Amino acid sequence: MSYKTLVGLEIHVELMTERKMFCNCKNEFGSMPNTNVCPVCLGLPGALPVMDKQAVKYAIMAGIAFNCEIDNTIIMDRKSYFYPDLTKGYQISQSDFPLCKGGFLEITLKEGTKKIRLERIHIEEDTGKQIHTDHGTTLLDFNRSGVPLIEIVTKPDINSAEEARLFLEKLKNTIKYIGISDVKMEEGSLRCDVNINVVDEDKGIKSNISEIKNLNSFKSVVKAIEYEQERHIALLESGKNTDKETRRFNELTGETILMRKKFQASDYRYQFEADLSKIKLSDDWIKEIESTMPELPDQKKKRFIEQYNITEYDASVLTQSKELSFFFEELVSLIEDSKLAANWVMTDVMRRLNEEDKEIAKLNLSAQSLAELLNYVKSGKINNNTAKKVLREMLETNKTASFIIEKNGLIQISDEDELEKIIDEVIKENQQSIEDFKNGKDRALGFLMGQIMKKTKGKANPNTANKILIDKINGN
Repeated sequence: MSYKTLVGLEIHVELMTERKMFCNCKNEFGSMPNTNVCPVCLGLPGALPVMDKQAVKYAIMAGIAFNCEIDNTIIMDRKSYFYPDLTKGYQISQSDFPLCKGGFLEITLKEGTKKIRLERIHIEEDTGKQIHTDHGTTLLDFNRSGVPLIEIVTKPDINSAEEARLFLEKLKNTIKYIGISDVKMEEGSLRCDVNINVVDEDKGIKSNISEIKNLNSFKSVVKAIEYEQERHIALLESGKNTDKETRRFNELTGETILMRKKFQASDYRYQFEADLSKIKLSDDWIKEIESTMPELPDQKKKRFIEQYNITEYDASVLTQSKELSFFFEELVSLIEDSKLAANWVMTDVMRRLNEEDKEIAKLNLSAQSLAELLNYVKSGKINNNTAKKVLREMLETNKTASFIIEKNGLIQISDEDELEKIIDEVIKENQQSIEDFKNGKDRALGFLMGQIMKKTKGKANPNTANKILIDKINGN
């Protein structure tokens, strides 16, 4: 049988504003519980909300980045439902008139580029936070209540867990580039809900949509989609169907668990938020925001290819995060060699980042310190192998390249007279290898170069030594 998986994502992104969405409380993670609160974000009687201009600007920036149509009129609604951390009994959100409509984001697959369409991006306020203790009690922290959010809703264009991962990584990277959120999933700045169903393409039967709520890592998103995909297919194959339901993902078991039957839109009793009047946005302000937008990942990738003459793959890796792209460009400016810079960042630096599961900002290495090392390589004072060893020591000890090189006497031997004496010794001690090379055994040359490196403790300039060795073998 042939099955097709349909996945739509709802991504909640906390905006990095100074104040909350509708009051003057600090928008700050990590404060003492229930200290950044006031009558407005606690929903006390008579408190009136006032919309934050910076939050609206950031939402518009997201809409521009994701190719949306920006609505000139902001209309807010009340979304009513009961939850312990929702003090007002309703959430101020948007229903029929989202700020940003349509849009798309492109991801790169093995078979080419795929466009994932967006349904909408709307603005809303966050709820409080429940903290479940080991003693079976639940504590409530309302510092997060009223923090500005955008909700990004995709169309069901995603057909696999891998596509979902690629989409989320591209989305996270883009949001970080434009600077509207720190997108830290571990702090709740980026949260994701998954809507999934499966189509039996032979019979034309669809399973009902399941929603998996509040996934807090891309790994959980992937595992939840894979689990639900198998569950839906198994039900269809047994002649059953799924219920429309909301589920949560258990990270310990790798399974989804029923939370409740899925809400319908009517259950939320959407109504116009009378405490906030309609807001008209001028075309000039939207154009001003668009004109000051930072360079987006795809734009930077294209520029890297053209400006630095590197491959599309290298440009994709080097622009995968804002910080890495800045690191690369600073390195190029310091050593004036884009290919050398790209090679070292793509290999040794990226290997270290992957081994330690870190971002470049957390690595014990600056662009200036790596540039110092690479300038030793460019000038021929040390070779690549020595430089790799020096880099390892730099990362482990936080010492400079010059300190490590001088301390260990690693400067390369490039003096031809000095190298000639050493090569004469190697030739005298390895006559059989000389004959082997003359008889067409190319490996013999590698052996001889190895002996030269052994005598010089790896400090011989390989290009200079190789030339002298061949000239001597050929009788020049």
